[in-house]
Amino acid sequence: MKKLTALAAVLALFLTGCAPAATEEYPFAPGEEERLTVYTSHKEEVYGPILKEFQERTGIWTEVVTGGTNELLERIEAEREEPRADVMFGGGVESLAAYEDCFEPYTCAQAGVLKAGARCEGDVWTPFSSLPIVLICNTKLLSRGEVTGWADLLDSRYRGRIALADPTVSGSSYTGILTLLSVLPGDDWELLARLVENLDGQVLAGSGDVVEAVASGSDFIGVTLEETALKRLAQGDQIEIIYPVEGTSAVPDGSALIAGAPHGENAKAFLEFVQSYDVQELVVSQFSRRSVRTDVPDPAELAGEGIKLVDYDVHWAAGLKEEFTRRWSALRGEDAS
Repeated sequence: MKKLTALAAVLALFLTGCAPAATEEYPFAPGEEERLTVYTSHKEEVYGPILKEFQERTGIWTEVVTGGTNELLERIEAEREEPRADVMFGGGVESLAAYEDCFEPYTCAQAGVLKAGARCEGDVWTPFSSLPIVLICNTKLLSRGEVTGWADLLDSRYRGRIALADPTVSGSSYTGILTLLSVLPGDDWELLARLVENLDGQVLAGSGDVVEAVASGSDFIGVTLEETALKRLAQGDQIEIIYPVEGTSAVPDGSALIAGAPHGENAKAFLEFVQSYDVQELVVSQFSRRSVRTDVPDPAELAGEGIKLVDYDVHWAAGLKEEFTRRWSALRGEDAS
């Protein structure tokens, strides 16, 4: 009975992602060679099935630590002298690029089947899925076709009725604003000032609030990921997805091997797994995302035709982050420190 109780306790810890050390009380816990610690900014609906399948296929015991992209990257940087995690799973690649000194390059075996533009030069990070930024609008409040692109976010008709998450917290919001700066004519910082003015003081706490604000009618227009919009559209929300006429970005989110990872070989096995054909099919079939592999087609509902993609410079975006944060905070009357 004592062994069964111990086994039940270990299984409970396994399911919650907490891996105890093997002791007399917990004799079934794995040794260090069978462990992996993953920091992830993905929602559980994304990371859960993938980590479960990885554990079942490899027998590697996976501990999960969740948080926002920036929060986890700052934690990785703070732990550089004594890394506690093995893999960063999630986050836009411009965010990963900003912390590339914290990562160890790794080339996956099937890197040759990646779509053009998805692969990082030097393989500091590996792409997981392709995430176009889209606009959405409430179809009860605005006519279909009334909103066409990024310029509408600067139109005074929508002042104070734009749903945008805080770009200093939300990676997708940051990518969205920099996409706007990339495609609209004019000085970048003047464009940012016009956008902040048109927000009229309204900034949402997180990216998950954007679709809710538009679907409920609190706001007319929102900036979000295609994936998020498609899921809410499938649930019956009265929203329209707009692929901006000026073009939009489809920046991958990614994974990266943490430099000095305690379980480096297991981390590499995980990177290979998330880029595998099976997982990439899951990305399309269950997550409403686009695969980064050329041999995994996008489903018809992702409206692949008619999307104008722009050349989004990831390293430019990463290098601009500090100045962007300072200017954004100043425009909003906040302390950037």
